[in-house]
Amino acid sequence: MATCEVCGNEYDKAMRISVGGGDAHTFDSFECAIQRLAPSCAHCGCRIVGHGTEAGGHMYCCAHCARHAGESRIKDRV
Repeated sequence: MATCEVCGNEYDKAMRISVGGGDAHTFDSFECAIQRLAPSCAHCGCRIVGHGTEAGGHMYCCAHCARHAGESRIKDRV
């Protein structure tokens, strides 16, 4: 049994995820892993589960949020 570091649930099928720098984390679900590891959009704050977009050193969930934050170069489609 392992304990999820987000929700505290003890689970026999917990997953251990290693990230750069040798850090390792234990979660009972992808939902908890996303809450701990996924970056947040610099504009709206939602978790970025897909690719997202980066501009000026900030991560955004979409071009719409990047534009609202003042980044005009990012487009949804070319």
